[in-house]
Formats: sequence, structure tokens, C-alpha cells
Amino acid sequence: MRAEGLSHLGLVRTDNEDSYLIDLDFGLIAIADGMGGHQAGEVASQLALMAFFDYLRRHSSDGDPLAVIKAAVSHANTVVYRASLAHASRAGMGTTLTAAWLAREKLFLAHVGDSRAYLLQDQKLIQLTVDHTYVNELVLNGNLTPEEARRHPRRNILTRALGTETEVEIDCLEVACSPADIVLLCTDGLYEVTTEAEIASIIGHIQDLRLAASMLVNLALARGGTDNITVVLAAYA
Repeated sequence: MRAEGLSHLGLVRTDNEDSYLIDLDFGLIAIADGMGGHQAGEVASQLALMAFFDYLRRHSSDGDPLAVIKAAVSHANTVVYRASLAHASRAGMGTTLTAAWLAREKLFLAHVGDSRAYLLQDQKLIQLTVDHTYVNELVLNGNLTPEEARRHPRRNILTRALGTETEVEIDCLEVACSPADIVLLCTDGLYEVTTEAEIASIIGHIQDLRLAASMLVNLALARGGTDNITVVLAAYA
């Protein structure tokens, strides 16, 4: 596996609450977008990824990879939740978490929140995850169009987050991949200010994953960079 990641503060925020993880030997990429008070979001996202990966390494051979990756996210939820109770300044902190694990020649995804996983396949960008947001529920129920959702003032309100409750519902997915496919994980700082066509054009035509990640981040910055921007790209050839 080849993979590259890049995270940028953006042009407005004073703290970068995004975190990402890449382990080439393990075939794993993951991303998290934290939330909370002063620096609590940064703590939540980093802590979640550390707890998630630690569990996955210790239990990777326990059986069904989809069950293992789900259990790893559940463990991370417990760790972040307990940490939020231990420090008054971190009360209520939480994070998104989206992870992709290549195991047994398949891609296994686990997802909570509104960071996203995409698959570029045959030059078509496919969104693999569903945003756990108030506004996306309105879209799914037919009460809002996708275009209206992009401008809605409450578009960033999460309906699920890691670490805010004792338990969290986790979306899991098994995906068949070919050697030519590219996986993209990103936070909302990228996709809220770009289009899928723009993303597909960049990662579909740039062979160098580091350059492609840089171009995506720079595009988001050119559109205002109003949020933290984090991109992780992985290819299996």
C-alpha cells in the first residue's frame, strides 16, 4: 500500500483539531476531526486514533476484520469518553473517526461522524460513508436538497460523535477494491468547499499521492480555508 496524508490549520481557525493516522505495514489509514473547548478537540481526535490503533494491533487476528475494526472504534469511544470525565476542561469533548483497513485483500471501513471516505474507481468518485449530521438526515428524509444542505447554517451539527456518550452507533462496510483504486479520507474542511468532480479530477490524474493531497488542501485554502483541512490518500498498487 502507498499512502500520504496532509493536515492544515486553514486560514481562520487558531487550533487544528484534525488528526490522521497512516500505517503502511498494517494497511491502515484513519482520520478524526475533534470538537470541544480549548484544545479539547485536538486531544479527542489524537486520543481516539491512538486508542483505536492500539486495540486493532492487539486484536487484528481475532476473527472477522469487520467485527475487529468495529470493536476498535467502540474501544476508542470508551477511552475518549472516560478522558472527558476526568478533566473539567475536556467535558463534552468528542470527535469523528473514519478508518479504512486493507486486510485479506478487502477494504474494511468503520465510521462515526461527518468526516468522509471516498473510493475513486474507474475515474468515478464514490462516497462510501454517510454523514451523521442533522442536515444530512433532512436530505435523506427528502426535506432538503443536497445543494441546500451545503449552505445550511446547521450543517455541522453532528447526530453521532465518538466520546460524547458511553456507547456510539458505528457504521461498518466491506468493500471490494482493485489495484487501480484510490481511497480518500477527508474532513469537512475539504468537501464543504469543493465539488466531487474537482476532487476526482485531481486524484484521478495525479500519480503522486503527496502532490495530489497538497493540491486538494491548496484548493480548499483558495476557497477560503474556513476550517481545518485534512486529507489522506491511499493506493494499493
